[in-house]
Amino acid sequence: MQAHSIRKLTVMLSMAAISISNSAMAGETLERITRSGRIVLATREASIPFSYKDNHGKPLGYTVDICLKLVDAIRLQLKRPDLRIEYMQVTPSSRFKAITDGQADLECGPTTNTTERRALVGFTIANFIASAKMLVKKDSGIRNWADLRNKTIVTTAATTNAKSIAERNDVGALRITLLEAKDDLESFHQVETSKADAFAMDDVLLYGLKAMSAHPADYQVVASPLTVEPYAIMFSKNDIELKKLMDAEMARIIYNGDVEKLYKKWFNNPIPPSGVNLDMPMNALLRNSFQFPSDKVAD
Repeated sequence: MQAHSIRKLTVMLSMAAISISNSAMAGETLERITRSGRIVLATREASIPFSYKDNHGKPLGYTVDICLKLVDAIRLQLKRPDLRIEYMQVTPSSRFKAITDGQADLECGPTTNTTERRALVGFTIANFIASAKMLVKKDSGIRNWADLRNKTIVTTAATTNAKSIAERNDVGALRITLLEAKDDLESFHQVETSKADAFAMDDVLLYGLKAMSAHPADYQVVASPLTVEPYAIMFSKNDIELKKLMDAEMARIIYNGDVEKLYKKWFNNPIPPSGVNLDMPMNALLRNSFQFPSDKVAD
C-alpha cells in the first residue's frame, strides 16, 4: 500500500474511533456545547488574513474558515446540525483566558503553539508556519536586527516576539528600547507615526497590515527570520475528546486538499474588504508539514 493511502486509512480509522458512543466520550467542551446549543469562536479584530472583520463587522479569514470546518465536524459528532455559532472578539492578551475560562470553545486566530502555552491550553495540527521579521519605513535604513542599535522597536503584547527580541538584544548588546502595544493595529500605528522605528511580528501579519495600510509603498518587511511560528487552533487543554476530534478533522481537511484551497483563497487571491492580494506562495516548511500532519512542533 502506498504511503499516501496508508495516511488516508489512518485518518479514516481515527474518525471512526471518535464516532463511537458520543455520550460516553463527550468531553467538557463538547458537553458545554451540547447543553448551550452554541459554539463560541474567539476571533480577532485585525489579524489579516487569518482573523479580522469586514466592513460590516463580520469575522472572516483563513483561520476563521478553518474553524468553520471544525465546527461542522463537531455538529456531525454530536448529531446536532442545529448548533449555532457565536463570535467573541479577543486580543492577543485576552485570548488565553477566553479559552481557559470556558468563555470560548475554539480560538480562531494566528496563535503560535509553544511549550509554555501548552501548559495552559491545547492545540491541534498547525495550519500555518510563519517567521518573525520586522516592518519598517522604507527610508529608515533598517534592514536587519543589528541595525536596531539604540533604536525603538514595538511588538504586540502577549506574543512570542517580545521574548525573542529581548534575547536578541541581550546577545547583541543593541540597547533597544522595546515597546508593547495592545494589538497589531496599535503596533503598526507606532511605526506609522514614527513613535517606533520598527514593528517586530510574524511576517505574514506584517505583510497583511502593510497591504491594508493607506500607503503600502512606504513600508517594507525586512530582516532574517528571528523565530519559526507554527500557528494552530487553540482550545481547552484537558478536553481529550475534543482534541481527538479536532486533530482528526484537521488531518482530513489537509489530506483532502481543503486547507490548500483555503490557503489559495486567502493568500493568492484578492481578499475583503479592499481586494488586496497578499500574493504569498505557500512556504516549504508549511508544505512539508502538510505531508505528515502532526500536532508535534519543535520549540
